[in-house]
Amino acid sequence: MDSFPIDTDGGPQVVLELIYRLKVKDVMQADLVVASPQDSLRAVQTKMRDRRITGVPIVEGDRLVGIVSIGDIIEALDGGWMNDTAASRMASSLIVLEDDMPLSFAITYFNRYGYRRFPVLDRDRRLCGIVTAADVLRALLLEMNREVERLERGLAARSEENQAAEATETLHMSFASRHFDFETAGRASAELKKRLKTFGIDPATIRRAAIASYELEMNQVIHAEGGIMEFTVADGEVSIVASDTGPGIPDVEAALAEGFSTANEWVRSLGFGAGLGLPNAKRSSDEFAISSQPGVGTTVRALIRF
Repeated sequence: MDSFPIDTDGGPQVVLELIYRLKVKDVMQADLVVASPQDSLRAVQTKMRDRRITGVPIVEGDRLVGIVSIGDIIEALDGGWMNDTAASRMASSLIVLEDDMPLSFAITYFNRYGYRRFPVLDRDRRLCGIVTAADVLRALLLEMNREVERLERGLAARSEENQAAEATETLHMSFASRHFDFETAGRASAELKKRLKTFGIDPATIRRAAIASYELEMNQVIHAEGGIMEFTVADGEVSIVASDTGPGIPDVEAALAEGFSTANEWVRSLGFGAGLGLPNAKRSSDEFAISSQPGVGTTVRALIRF
């Protein structure tokens, strides 16, 4: 094959960083099609045709003993020995890569030896993958796309921070919560924490606001039929209003006592419902108030000053 189209010495800096950061195991194909030494070349050809590949490793147990390439199959077709065993026609003098080698080694091997694929062995010398030039190029393209996305996110974040710094320190956000939706639970609190950082608020205040928000949000997820988390930042204060639609709190004083919980066993098995949510939220707030009506719903207001 032609030389690999990447200069490992003088290429673009982003590409050089990638080929030295990535390992062979990051780009190799681990879902292998293999054959045994006793398989016929016809059987190997069938595997190549069905999987649309041009080479099949020959393994004995988990040890690589050879490779049959499409060139070997063509020779067998011309010579009339398609029923011979793979062991009798395979290439057994192999050049291999190790899975923890830098990707730059693989590129050097492609350029040096001119092969289209290399078997990959793990530290115990067992076959664990195979890598082709197409695998390397595909992986580099994906990683470069990710790098571009990371740069774009960084630029967007800096732009948001600049806009926040230029604007007056006011913010209003609201998020919906759903009963037992643990997959997205905490999203509102995480977003509040992220936005508070753009205001330059001190870390201790941000932590208090994040704790109060998270505990009230989780209370809605565990106990309420559905709720809304509303955040307002203005005049040196973070206001958190958590309102839900039932079932309400029969005894607010008891609910504020540490260890009191009405969570069921399933919720407790997930690590929630320890009875610390409302006490933690109250402890983290400068002002805290609850209004609740059984069968109707609950509204909690927490205020954190900075």
